[in-house]
Amino acid sequence: MNTHHQETAEKQHHIRPEEILPKIRKACTSFNISSLNRQREACEGLFTESQIIDVAVLGQFKAGKTSFINSLIGTSVLPVGVIPITTVITRITRVRYGIRERVTVRFLDGKQLEIRLGEIEDFISEAKNSANRKNVAIVDIEFPVGEHYHGLRLVDTPGLGSAHKYTTVTSEEWLPKVGAAIVAISSDRPLSESDLRLIQELMKYTPEIILLLTKVDLLTPDQQNEVIRFLNETVQQECNRTFPVFLYSTKSNTEFYKQLLDVELLIPLSQNIDRELKKIFQHKILSLARTCTSYLDIALKASLQADHDREEVKKLILDEKVNFDLIRSELFLIAREHMLHTRTLIAKYLEATYKLPLTRKFISELKNEMKGWKGNLWKITRRYEQWLMGEMMQEMNIISLSKHEHFFESLNNARAAISRSLILFKNHLDSNIEKVLKIRLSEADWNIEVAKPTCPDIAFTQSFEFHLDLLWFLIPMVIFRKTFERHFLNQIPWAVEVNLSRLAYQWEVNINKAIEVMKNRALAYVQEELSTIETLLSNTHGQTDAIRQALKEIQDYLPDS
Repeated sequence: MNTHHQETAEKQHHIRPEEILPKIRKACTSFNISSLNRQREACEGLFTESQIIDVAVLGQFKAGKTSFINSLIGTSVLPVGVIPITTVITRITRVRYGIRERVTVRFLDGKQLEIRLGEIEDFISEAKNSANRKNVAIVDIEFPVGEHYHGLRLVDTPGLGSAHKYTTVTSEEWLPKVGAAIVAISSDRPLSESDLRLIQELMKYTPEIILLLTKVDLLTPDQQNEVIRFLNETVQQECNRTFPVFLYSTKSNTEFYKQLLDVELLIPLSQNIDRELKKIFQHKILSLARTCTSYLDIALKASLQADHDREEVKKLILDEKVNFDLIRSELFLIAREHMLHTRTLIAKYLEATYKLPLTRKFISELKNEMKGWKGNLWKITRRYEQWLMGEMMQEMNIISLSKHEHFFESLNNARAAISRSLILFKNHLDSNIEKVLKIRLSEADWNIEVAKPTCPDIAFTQSFEFHLDLLWFLIPMVIFRKTFERHFLNQIPWAVEVNLSRLAYQWEVNINKAIEVMKNRALAYVQEELSTIETLLSNTHGQTDAIRQALKEIQDYLPDS
């Protein structure tokens, strides 16, 4: 280790959170640096909480996060199913070792409830807590298995990169609290753009990041090596560094993969809690402190300007290209344009893919089903409606759960367009600041990910327009049975069309809500950033000494100062 690195390491080693955090809080409060509120509050929360390292398992929807945690612990603590169990969009599930089994549900209003382990699904599954009607925030599980992970808390988070907005406690909002991060990447879709954004975001909050390539049983050894090489090269190119890549499968060689993770990551973390917590705190706090000083530099430069010059500087920085009304109009048009295409895109996919196959399937199955139906017209009609409703519900749910990624074209396009607009805005603002004040701001901590909408309702299909079956006692089935069977069969194409249309409508509503939330989140970021910059440029006159003092107090803790 060279002298510079030694001095840096020593200086970082002696950073005391209880000393620097109050100084950062005071600076942010005194000079209205609201842009840092979330990051600052997360650091303060970590410092005051118990000595536990949260190991977050993050990644895309269906990347195998929940199955991985169950496998790691060695028992099915968290429910896993074909239906996406962990899609209650506002919940985080945390698992840690405890001397006895204990499950605590924490709600958004602050209340708590202890439940049995077998009742977890009632609170974290979309099927039993649709749209989080029960207002669950966090589910904490203590389990008498995994004592060698003492001091670690495994955190199962909602899947990223799908189509619902997280509310309150979400993967996005929880990122600043991450102690160590395991980014799960499925072998069947390695490294999406969302994965890269997540990794880049995590770099601000923790020094401990690993990439977990799941479902590796789908790949041959040569394919595994090829994917690892691809991950390393892509991450190096996009993030300017690489991260350890671990393989995992819950189907084969599981114990081998688990042992490697234990030896290389989890057990060293557990056995060195104090040292690792200090390293994590320092990483988070130094990132926060550097960002805070860049804002204070703006305040200092503005404070040193004469009134006339300061107004001129303000005009140069906050020019027409970073005008809030202009950005709001642009984002409104982006959202509106993509929302208009949502229904068309979904309906086109559903009709082309499912209308004819489902019609043929239902007609064939109905012919066989009706052979065993007995009774008068009223009874047969009820049997038909029950059968049709059950089959439709099952098929629509299967389509929703297994093919939902095909519905997200407008959402993904909107997210890409909104992200481009935000990047252009931030780049122009940063460029103005650097050109006028010779100060380079840190990257914005902006994230507009969304999560998956709930499955839509299924339309109920009536058999007769005028309830002809109510006259069953006048209709001899011996004579007319074939006629009514043909009527049931002839209804199938219409029933398929109605239910596919309803499915498209329900997804349209939910996806467009997600686009609207993305737009609003983007506007909130822009407004907060502009408000912070404008305040620093306008309201710091005469505070030069106070700003210099705040800068010095924070810079004294920075290894590069």
